[in-house]
Amino acid sequence: MNIGFNLTGSAVRILAIICILLILPAPASAMHISEGILPAPWAIGWFALAGIFLFWGLRRIKIESRLQPEYKPFISLVGAAVFIISCMPIPVPMVGTCSHPCGTGLAAVLIGPGPTVVLASVALTFQALFLAHGGLTTLGANILSMGVAGALAGYAAFQMARRLGLNVAAAAFLAGLAADWSTYAATALIMAGALHGDGSFFAMAKVILLAFVPTQLPLGILEGIITAGAYRFVINRRPQLLQGKMEMGGAA
Repeated sequence: MNIGFNLTGSAVRILAIICILLILPAPASAMHISEGILPAPWAIGWFALAGIFLFWGLRRIKIESRLQPEYKPFISLVGAAVFIISCMPIPVPMVGTCSHPCGTGLAAVLIGPGPTVVLASVALTFQALFLAHGGLTTLGANILSMGVAGALAGYAAFQMARRLGLNVAAAAFLAGLAADWSTYAATALIMAGALHGDGSFFAMAKVILLAFVPTQLPLGILEGIITAGAYRFVINRRPQLLQGKMEMGGAA
């Protein structure tokens, strides 16, 4: 009960910060994949695929909520962190997207990749509606790149690192790094698939990937450091939130 109360209080404070961010003027340039960039058939296809992962994530949340009373306030806090972390756009020298940290690597090692997909979808929806970041027609593609690819890559990197004997800080660093870079690799592939036209898919993907390098290379390293620090903080302050999961190397 005390854990839930403390977490709820922290979540309320972070949500207050989010409300302030929503009131502040947002730049016109969009982050994620912008509205209208993807042709309708591609946008619909990505929505359908993202829906499968959302169903999986919602099911995992339902199961975990039954097992742990403190899970809902904890996941709310993690969701607020994902929203704030991914609200820091850095323009990329190409039309239609920006670089930014993701936060999905941290979420994946704390609550698992399935619930992380749900949190990412909520964050992306609010950003599209209120901050002009991304778009509603490209929401499915953005969920797949940030929520699915980022979460799965971060979780897999963490699990592999732990099995190889790395400590939790090093494993969490690799999770943040892998999640960040995988998000932008997926974004580049999604955009190249829809926009290459009669040209080469691989040539288009290469151009987009190279455009991300100047900003995303250091951002990935920074996100790895943030993920390592945040994960150690949770272990030191609230290890019971990860009880039964640390033995497996992360969240189930």
